[in-house]
Amino acid sequence: MIEAKGRIIDFSKGNRFRKPQATFEFDSFDAAGLEGDLRIKVKPWKESRSDRANKFMWACIGEIAQKVRADKWDVYLTMLKRYGKFTYICVRPEAVEALKKQWRECEVLNEIDINGDKAIQVLCYYGSHLYDTEEMAALIDGIITEMKNLQIPVPLDEKMRALCKAY
Repeated sequence: MIEAKGRIIDFSKGNRFRKPQATFEFDSFDAAGLEGDLRIKVKPWKESRSDRANKFMWACIGEIAQKVRADKWDVYLTMLKRYGKFTYICVRPEAVEALKKQWRECEVLNEIDINGDKAIQVLCYYGSHLYDTEEMAALIDGIITEMKNLQIPVPLDEKMRALCKAY
């Protein structure tokens, strides 16, 4: 699979005799091994969060875990619940356990009625590995707030300060 940043520079809808066509321009691209039919997926470009931001997040979570004498994973899940991205999903009661396996963290909220059928409303949290730069920045900001509330020094070097300001 190849993923590349680019833009559409020409597009024609086609007609009943001609198929739609698009011309793309890429910042960089290596077409080696791309022959025959391809699966093409086009979506708006979003910068993904950096590995540096991820390492910083886990360093901060480690500091919090040490201060409150908790497991890092438990602190991470708490931070996701407080500052992370989530969605609500309604499922049949027998599907709740399968749903929990698909999400980083889930909270069963209540039983509801949908057109006469029983359903369970579940609050599902996305794992930070799915966050874009903006979403990761919001999570890190929340974690830093927690550190300040616990009077834990935030381990920022100059490069990390610049990275956080760039969010």
